Amino acid sequence: MIFITVKWQIKPEYADRWPELSREFTAATRAEPGNKWFDWSRSLDNPNEYVLVEAFEDDAAGAHVNADHFKKAQADFPQYLQKTPDIINTTLDQDSWSELGEMKVD
Repeated sequence: MIFITVKWQIKPEYADRWPELSREFTAATRAEPGNKWFDWSRSLDNPNEYVLVEAFEDDAAGAHVNADHFKKAQADFPQYLQKTPDIINTTLDQDSWSELGEMKVD
């Protein structure tokens, strides 16, 4: 699977509205064939930072970056950002989350 984590630095005046501003893009991406998850979290230390954790089946990433909603986000999102987002993009030899054995819950 392709596993991606992106840090988004949102301009302070838009940070509280980011879930609303990104809602259409999020919904469209989650509906894509091959999308495993697409989840936003807000930093506890920096209220202007959101972290996006996403995963796709190996052959689905190309369709994602060529989708109309992706192209629309490319055009619309920069106005809300303080800087270009930081990304980690890798391929993993698994197809879902693993259990954290060090925090086993019985």
